[in-house]
Amino acid sequence: MINLRSNSLVSVRNFFQHYPETIAAIVCAILVLMGWVCLQLGWVGLAFLVLPIAYVIGGYESAKDGLTTLLKEKQFDVDLLMIFAALGAAFLGVWQTDYFLIIDGGILILIFAISGALESIAMEQTERNIHQLMGLTPDTATVIAHQQQQKIPINQLKIGDIIVVKPGERIPTDAMIISGHSSLNQAPITGESIPVDKTIGDEVFAGTLNGNGVLQLKVHQPPESSLIQRVIQLVEKAQTDSPPSQQWMEKFERSYAKVIIIVGLALGTLPPLFLGWDWETTIYRALIFLVVASPCALMASIMPALLSGIATGARHGILFKNGAQLEKIGRIKAIAFDKTGTLTTGKLTVVDIIPIQGILETELLQLAVAVESVSEHPIGQAIAKFAIEKNIPRISAFNVATQIGEGIIGQVDEQQIFIGKLEWIQQHQIEVNSELIEISDHLETDGKTVVWVAKNQQTLGLIAVADTVRSEAKTLIKHLKKLGIEQVVMLTGDHQRTADSVAKQLNIDLVYANLLPEDKLTIVQQLKTRYQGVAMVGDGINDAPALALADVGIAMGGAGNDIALETADIVLMTDQLGKLLKAIKLGRRANRIIQQNIAFALSFMVLLLISNFFGSINMPIGVIGHEGSTVLVTLSGLRLLKS
Repeated sequence: MINLRSNSLVSVRNFFQHYPETIAAIVCAILVLMGWVCLQLGWVGLAFLVLPIAYVIGGYESAKDGLTTLLKEKQFDVDLLMIFAALGAAFLGVWQTDYFLIIDGGILILIFAISGALESIAMEQTERNIHQLMGLTPDTATVIAHQQQQKIPINQLKIGDIIVVKPGERIPTDAMIISGHSSLNQAPITGESIPVDKTIGDEVFAGTLNGNGVLQLKVHQPPESSLIQRVIQLVEKAQTDSPPSQQWMEKFERSYAKVIIIVGLALGTLPPLFLGWDWETTIYRALIFLVVASPCALMASIMPALLSGIATGARHGILFKNGAQLEKIGRIKAIAFDKTGTLTTGKLTVVDIIPIQGILETELLQLAVAVESVSEHPIGQAIAKFAIEKNIPRISAFNVATQIGEGIIGQVDEQQIFIGKLEWIQQHQIEVNSELIEISDHLETDGKTVVWVAKNQQTLGLIAVADTVRSEAKTLIKHLKKLGIEQVVMLTGDHQRTADSVAKQLNIDLVYANLLPEDKLTIVQQLKTRYQGVAMVGDGINDAPALALADVGIAMGGAGNDIALETADIVLMTDQLGKLLKAIKLGRRANRIIQQNIAFALSFMVLLLISNFFGSINMPIGVIGHEGSTVLVTLSGLRLLKS
């Protein structure tokens, strides 16, 4: 029983800590209702005791914020405007002994409190996402030290430490696999729904869940620099950074609030002096004007939508560094892609094996991998990896020697094996088949790199490797054009022939090759001059300047370089290009919702002002209409949480 009571108290305390605006609104509602019942029953004294408490509880935060702005910045804002209107209604009620006007003021404060509570939901959602991310990483890690395993706190890990992660455990920090293989669930970090196979040499991320294999990891960066920690820092920053549209709205609000107060004072004093109106009606109409003319709904039109979009993006593995980038990506007209590592995998893969007549593909590959398995060259590693995937039986090579930039030689069963460029093969007086030369030229025209394999003085065949196009890249380009993106451009430092081959596969019309980082910068600047809204997608150090210059810089988070990730405005937490499409659609929907909210808020405000001018509404109707519109646009912004 004691534990149950303790847990209940903790839950209640947590609720009060996390939802203060909601608690204030609920208590205010109860007290306003009690005040109304007391007035109905004629208990005026009790009503006068209850209603001031409702005013204080419901209006405390607004009054505090409004007075802080007034004292520090010498500016009026909407919060103070609403407090003035509510207090004005209360004083008018006491003056006229029409105590139900105090209820009107209480309703104004109540609905304003409800609006504030709803507005905080989007921020609360983002904060929950952050706390969930923080909870993904364990507090301790199992480290191998002096041939023994011991648990130490995460913050004590150092670069070079060896960590053991057992099946079902979470990865404690970003590290490289040095032993073992397993499938890792990366969904909380990258948004990938399917576990990813990881083996020796692969990087694993803090917070991901290990499958059924035992892994030994080597720490290669401080725990505070891990991907998940960078995500947390960036999401926190996104919460506090106001986009340009919101900054403009806040400046407008303060200037507008001054105008409304001046006009309200004029409406409340001039008609009785010059037109002979009675003071009670005039002040009452002026108070209604203060309520219906305040831009609460306008102020709530932007940030709830943007914060909801940021939270939704994080849930899908898309990290917006601030709300401005969510707005901007919804308006882009042109996209420039880096080629290597972005549109392509960035890793060489065996794509063609062409043996001469009488030689099997497996035999050609077996001889090649025997020699190349000891090579550190990317081509050799690609061949070795391909042979492992195809379960090619392994044979040993001896006396292996590499000639940098040319080829590699080794002995297999006392036979001399040569693997390298055509010119280098010919230098060793090896017979070359003219038909193979024609095939080689054709493969190279397609942007592939060809190595020749020979035994003693005889050519055995060709192996072609290439940086393959990502499987989803062609579909992405097609969908981008359907979305109305006016220009899709590919930028690369690679040869024109290779670039043209990739562009042809992806149906990209505009290609720039042989580029240095400064060249990419120039092209992005040209695109910005021509199009209103240009995005750059890249993953390497050489992409960082162009990412910074573009209206929206987008980094591939899975394989992206740290500099590119820091420079970019948006990070795709996996190497899945489809996330880019999701980000653009999310940005466009956010912009549509903001436009709808602003149009609705302005229209409703004008309607209420006209109604008040003709005396068609009273204070409760004005309050419900104005604050109701604020609640509606806030709820409208929260629609993005369901995307």
